[in-house]
Amino acid sequence: MTESIEIKAENRLELIIGLTLAIFAAMLAICELGSSKFGKEQLISNNQKAEAYQWYQSKSIKQSLAESNHDLVKTLLSSGVINPDKKESVEKYISGIDANIKRYSKEKDEILKGSDMVGKDNWVQDKDGKMGQIVGADEYAAKSEKLAEACDNFELALLFLQVCMVLGAISLVIKQDKMKIAFYIFVLALGIMGIIYGIHGFLLASAT
Repeated sequence: MTESIEIKAENRLELIIGLTLAIFAAMLAICELGSSKFGKEQLISNNQKAEAYQWYQSKSIKQSLAESNHDLVKTLLSSGVINPDKKESVEKYISGIDANIKRYSKEKDEILKGSDMVGKDNWVQDKDGKMGQIVGADEYAAKSEKLAEACDNFELALLFLQVCMVLGAISLVIKQDKMKIAFYIFVLALGIMGIIYGIHGFLLASAT
């Protein structure tokens, strides 16, 4: 009779461990999907950030060339090298360069910060023929950092859940109840830690 009760208790404990492992296995699969999905998004965001910074650099080069041209023409004008008869047309040319320099500066600001950050009054750069559609390099960088942090959390979640599954398998084959319970406590602790990191990863990713 006592032996029968002990067998039932052992079977009940194994059932509990099995159900717990099934729940943690489901969470492991979900975290693996999250890690894969948001890992790809991070790579895309990094590429977009790099492209935006390259675009910003190209505008910087154009602005620097315009500024050098502006200074050169101003120097030639002030030194008297240019014919006085051409002074008015040269000054108009300088005004055009000044306008380009200001435009390049605004374009750089919008490319760096994004259309939403600079405000409608400062929209000067179009995307596919539409104004106000620029996502800034800084915005891509912030998104990439958040996704990287989310992926770090997913990696920790996977680590804890995988170790949890291993310990769970060991606990099922152990015959001594005290050892089985001890292992089950470790399984619970690691599994809960994995779930916490997984949830944190999804919260960080969803905030991007």
